[in-house]
Amino acid sequence: MTVGTGLTRWFPDPLETREAVEAFVATAIDLAAQGLALPFAIMERRTGRIAGTTRLGAIVPEYRRVEIGWTFVGRSWQRGPVNTAAKLLLMTHAFERLNCLRAELKTDARNAVSRAAIARLGATEEGMLRSHIICADGHHRDTVYFSIVAPEWPAVKERLGAFLDHA
Repeated sequence: MTVGTGLTRWFPDPLETREAVEAFVATAIDLAAQGLALPFAIMERRTGRIAGTTRLGAIVPEYRRVEIGWTFVGRSWQRGPVNTAAKLLLMTHAFERLNCLRAELKTDARNAVSRAAIARLGATEEGMLRSHIICADGHHRDTVYFSIVAPEWPAVKERLGAFLDHA
């Protein structure tokens, strides 16, 4: 099995063609219309350039739970303040506007960079779902789940704000 090198190589269905990107955007818009997702473009304020995308998804109002994900950020913005700011905005919306009890984040177990970035946000690694998803290339993906729960939110918010203050 070969893993690509693109920004979405760890997605179950990597966005390697224009048609795949268009389908990704159309799905996000459709889920938003159903109230199941809030997709966003990530823009660099200073330049106005699109840096990537992220989403609140898998919204389950009756359980006050959301998932944060479907994120990719262009290489020139990685390990910088853009994704941290986006995550702060998403979590603020989830915990302070939607009154969520839980925000979930997940990633391919092979994606060490993403796992470290999620942990750096202050999320707790909860475990791995083995053979969770069959990827487009046939790989049986193990998915690592993380969460932030409402009582942790104030400390996470402060942590992310401190990161941005020092960026």
